[in-house]
Amino acid sequence: MHPVPRVSPEHLAARRLQIVDAARRCFLREGFHRTTMQDVIAEAGLSVGAVYRYFPSKADLISAIAEEAVGGAEVVLDELLHREPPLPLVEVLDRALAYVETQTGDDGALRIAVQVWGEAQRDPVLAELVAAKYDSFRRHFEALVRRAQGIGEVPADADPEAVAAALFGLVPGWFLQRLLTGRPDRATYLAGVRTLLAR
Repeated sequence: MHPVPRVSPEHLAARRLQIVDAARRCFLREGFHRTTMQDVIAEAGLSVGAVYRYFPSKADLISAIAEEAVGGAEVVLDELLHREPPLPLVEVLDRALAYVETQTGDDGALRIAVQVWGEAQRDPVLAELVAAKYDSFRRHFEALVRRAQGIGEVPADADPEAVAAALFGLVPGWFLQRLLTGRPDRATYLAGVRTLLAR
């Protein structure tokens, strides 16, 4: 008997990415509910077995895309959290929005994110994933607020969790306006935030 050749981890990762990219294109074109697994299989140009080996269901694909959609944001927030010296919170927000801006195009992750939010209202497993990711975002912002307290930018008696929730809320507040209406641009939005935060 000849041994079965082992498939490299790189090949497996590339094949998985090929399927996720195909699913993203389908979901952006037709939405989650109108897209079938057969659509994804055809878009990926793979066999039924190859796709189902990686993703047994459409829900698994949606979860994978949701993970991918927020992964880059976590990297940016980690970098901001460990930056020396710390940036003022408005500059932190600017950097976060700059990343978000790269994801607002026709094939950007944010168009998928909005669909994920809707799907999470009916799928408890996806809802749990989304809640965990957004809790993680809030914890990053809370740590950034605590750093701001340490340098006197935020009053020492302020509740970091409350401030973080409000600061984080400014991110989807901006990109939803951009996705739905095409405005305001980032500079205009930040000018408004600076005015609100001026003491």
